[in-house]
Formats: sequence, C-alpha cells, structure tokens
Amino acid sequence: MGWAIALHGGAGDIPHSLPPERRLPREACLRHCLQIGVDALTSRKSPLDVIELVVRELENNPHFNAGRGSVLTTSGTVEMEACIMDGKSMRCGAVSGLTTVVNAISLSRLVMEKTPHLAYVGYGLQYIVFYQEYHYTTRMLQGIETVDASHFITQENVERLKQAKEANRVQVDYTQPVEKDVKRDELKPDGDSQIGTVGCVAVDSEGNLAAATSTGGLVNKMVGRIGDTPIICAGTYANSLCAVSATGKGEAIIRGTVARDVAALMEFKGMSLQEAAALVVGDRVPKGHVGLVAVSATGEVTMPFNTTGMFRACATEDGHSEIAIWDS
Repeated sequence: MGWAIALHGGAGDIPHSLPPERRLPREACLRHCLQIGVDALTSRKSPLDVIELVVRELENNPHFNAGRGSVLTTSGTVEMEACIMDGKSMRCGAVSGLTTVVNAISLSRLVMEKTPHLAYVGYGLQYIVFYQEYHYTTRMLQGIETVDASHFITQENVERLKQAKEANRVQVDYTQPVEKDVKRDELKPDGDSQIGTVGCVAVDSEGNLAAATSTGGLVNKMVGRIGDTPIICAGTYANSLCAVSATGKGEAIIRGTVARDVAALMEFKGMSLQEAAALVVGDRVPKGHVGLVAVSATGEVTMPFNTTGMFRACATEDGHSEIAIWDS
C-alpha cells in the first residue's frame, strides 16, 4: 500500500493534430498540478486537502473547462459546478449554477463540512455566500473568493459559443470553425474537444481516499442545465475501496451512474479497480462519451477512456509517473 494520485483535464474527440500552442500549455498545467499533488501527499496532507489544492489550480487555469476557463451557456453566461467526496466518512458536497465564485471546488467542500445538506444550486448559493441567511454562513464565507461574473468570460469561450450557435448544437467543448458552405444538418453531432471538465482523486499511504470534480459544463447549454459533475455517484464518488472522477458527456455519465458503478463492481463482484473501471467505460457508456481517473485504497491507479483522448496525469509512491492525452 502507498499513496497515489490521478487527475484529468477532460475527455473527448481530441485530434492527434492538436497544434503545439494548444497542447503544450495543457500538458504543462497537468505536470504542474501533478507535482502540487505529489508534494502535498509526501508532506502527509490529507487526500481531501490534496484534491482541493489540485482542482483549485486546474480551475485557475483558463485552458481547461472549469473556473476561469468555463465555457458559456446559450445566454453567454457561465454556470459552474463542482463536487467533492471523502471516502472514509462518505461525506460529500456539491454545488451548481455558480456565476461569481472563483473556486467552485472549495465552496463544495464547505457545503460538505459546514451545512446540513449535500448539494446547493443557483439562488440558494447566493443566500449562503452573499446574504448570510443561516447560522453557519459566516464560517462558510471564510476563504471563498468571489468576483464579477465578467471575470469568467474569455474571448476564446465567446468564440466557442459563437461556433456552437452557428452549428446549432450543444457540444462538449470546442469545435473546428464551421465552413460557410456546410449546411447545419450536414454537420457532425460532435466536434473536436480540446478542453474539458477537471478532476482529481487521491489516496494516502494509510488508504484514505477522496475525489473531486469541477466543470463549466457544455458549450451552448441551456441556462439551468445540471451535468454529471455535481451528481454524486455519476461524475464523482469515493468510498473505502476507491475514488473516481469522471469526464465526458454528462447525460450519458448520469445514465450510466459511472463513478458509483466502478465502486459497486469492486464491492459486490470483487473486481480490481482496473477491471471495474474498464468494464464501466467499455460497457456502461456509449463509445466516445466518457473517461475517468480512479485510485484504490491499495494505491492502484487507472485512467481509462472510450473517447479519442483524455488529458490526464498520475503518480504513485513507487515512482510511477505519467502525463498523457492519447493511447500510447
């Protein structure tokens, strides 16, 4: 048994022709965040602290679809969501519909630790963060940074929304520019995904597990849409056996109860982490729809996907380290 960590920056139709100016910054961010996680684990921080640190850093990087890099709704606004779960206690917290919170993952942890509920959405969060309606609110406000909603509107995501509207579709992330002479009904249903949901899972040397996921959702999604990320058992799950963070097409991940199914196969079928994750990714969700990162209580790591690629990284106490996008 030893510590292990895995993180992702989204799965999708990532072309092998991805230009260096798009690929290299994302690989550099994965490498940087992986090192943050490794340093935290080796300094004996709890898995919850580790995954929050890593996901905050991913949220602050505009190259991924979470926090600063969140994609836009059909109204041109940002609606972020996040979830965090502790495997030992099975406590969890989830948030959705955030428009001004810099780090959604930190607010989800405070929901877990400081409120009597598991999940909050939209206007309910405004009461918690801004109006201090409840007795636990003052404690919740500690460390939660808010900014004007315009902070999250990047020019690149404005362009992504424009392309999605021209194609008349909701899409995972980014599509290649639409040719003017191509009719809308001739367009492919999905484009080339180059950014995505972020997540992190970790286990310490004593077998304590935690999982976290954060996202801006889908380009051109309807206002109020909730994806798999804040739905416990779908996009995020942790128990005493494993921790899982999923990425891809939220509706398919929800239908497949992806994260919980990995744990259930281990719990009820006695499968290894790798076997369980491979079965879920291969059989529970249609091809091209999902990827996940997961660690087990014994330090096993797996990062399967059925999409073209997935931005991912991992490291273990025995010295294994990996940063990758496509299958080798």
